[in-house]
Amino acid sequence: MRLPTFRILRSLKFKPVRYHISRTFSSDNVQTKINEEKLAGDPSLIEFLPSWKEDEEVELRARVTRDMQVLPDFVTEEEEASLLAELEPVLKRMRYEFDHWDNAIQGFRETERSTWNEANSKVLARVRDVAFASPAVGEPLPHTHVLDLAAAGFIKPHVDAVRFCGGVIAGLCLASGAVMRLRHEQHQHLALDALIDRRCLYIMRGTARYDFNHAVLGGEESAWRGQKLPRRRRIAVITRSKPDKHEQ
Repeated sequence: MRLPTFRILRSLKFKPVRYHISRTFSSDNVQTKINEEKLAGDPSLIEFLPSWKEDEEVELRARVTRDMQVLPDFVTEEEEASLLAELEPVLKRMRYEFDHWDNAIQGFRETERSTWNEANSKVLARVRDVAFASPAVGEPLPHTHVLDLAAAGFIKPHVDAVRFCGGVIAGLCLASGAVMRLRHEQHQHLALDALIDRRCLYIMRGTARYDFNHAVLGGEESAWRGQKLPRRRRIAVITRSKPDKHEQ
């Protein structure tokens, strides 16, 4: 089953689930202990917009912070280069698209991959170990979605459709960083930014996955804490959990 990027846009709310994981993973040059503090990501990479007052919806703030996780430097420079080397021959044969059917995304090309070379397979296995270790989140889809966003490209606010993926979205950011904006579906002033920097892993689940839409800001809007964040071509390698059978 091919997973076109924005056939998966649809909003639906589910009750968030709490995950507690302690696990060890390794690759050739990486050995990292994953505990609850590490899995929670770096909270300094999440910033609430001024429109969301500090004393407003305090519990919701805590839930979305827990469920939107950014793990910086998840892959090494060598691992990033290896992933890009495997992807480039495929991507360079494709054109960037600027006329998506619903105008939800501009300046992208995409593919799917279910097999990787040995070194890159270890990196993707590490992603699965971290993001899908708990049986409660379900199994990851067998194919990985590769989204190549041009320097001038952007992704408009959306919620991934439950028909095509389940409760966890885990993305490796390669070649360039970006700012992802999450905005509550019902209360638009409740919003936050996440700095998804180069070589990080971001994980969305629970409240962040279902109650907030998310967007990748374009060049004109791309800023972090008041400073312009230059946007270059960015490649996301995204692993999603299998959709709930009842939603298919």
